[in-house]
Amino acid sequence: MHMASAPHLLSEDRPEYERILADALRHAHERPDLAGIGEHLNTEQLRTMALAATPAITDAAGPEYEHYVRVRGELRSPSGLSEADLVLGSAGEGDRTGAGTLAVITALAPVLAGTAALIFLLVGYVLKAVSPTLAFAGTMVTAGWFFAAAAAAAMLVAAAGLLVTALRNGATALPAPDEEAGLPEDVARAREAWRHALLERGILPFLRDALADPTAGPAARAPHPSPHRLPKVGYSRPEFSGPQGGPSAGPRPTFTSPDFTGPDFGGPERLPE
Repeated sequence: MHMASAPHLLSEDRPEYERILADALRHAHERPDLAGIGEHLNTEQLRTMALAATPAITDAAGPEYEHYVRVRGELRSPSGLSEADLVLGSAGEGDRTGAGTLAVITALAPVLAGTAALIFLLVGYVLKAVSPTLAFAGTMVTAGWFFAAAAAAAMLVAAAGLLVTALRNGATALPAPDEEAGLPEDVARAREAWRHALLERGILPFLRDALADPTAGPAARAPHPSPHRLPKVGYSRPEFSGPQGGPSAGPRPTFTSPDFTGPDFGGPERLPE
């Protein structure tokens, strides 16, 4: 049954997708269909485009990825653990708790003993300086030197414990096995099928299409409009013009300002009789 849509690429699988993409670009010169890299698109541009198109590319290998995620989830399910595994896990948890307590005691013993030694010695010598005949001062000094010796012994024990632990871990440590070597056979097969489908049906076709399209590229995908060219919005502005005909179609009337003159006043000789 073919799935309607591919599952979203999980974050834990994105590094694997980027690794397959990087390998495809690294060995692109070995494929004749990818020989056009560098003409109008370089490797970094193709990588950026492929990362931006991750959902579309991974969708081509959707059925294989769905199967791989399902079998991997079944492997990680807690129900897959046997009773012996649970018992061993509980015993290991107890061992780690005991080892942690011992490590805390080993680390705190030198600190506590050294602090006590400093206090006893300081108080004891101060009391001896004030009253040399005071017997309690000698007891404080003796206790201080005892705690100093205990602090030194605790530091030696802690150093020896660290050295023994380092040697034991170094002797029993094994090289980390390959990730695929520890996978069950069905999970390994599902993973390899997803890788192959992702490369052959997703990444390589995308790279071929990008190289075959001369307009593909960052500049072609996001053209910048010219500042002297306004975009068309699908309608034109109305053209306004004066009404045709009507009273305004004839000649416009002209107006002249009235000729105002001042009153004709004369001198006293022109007074009315």
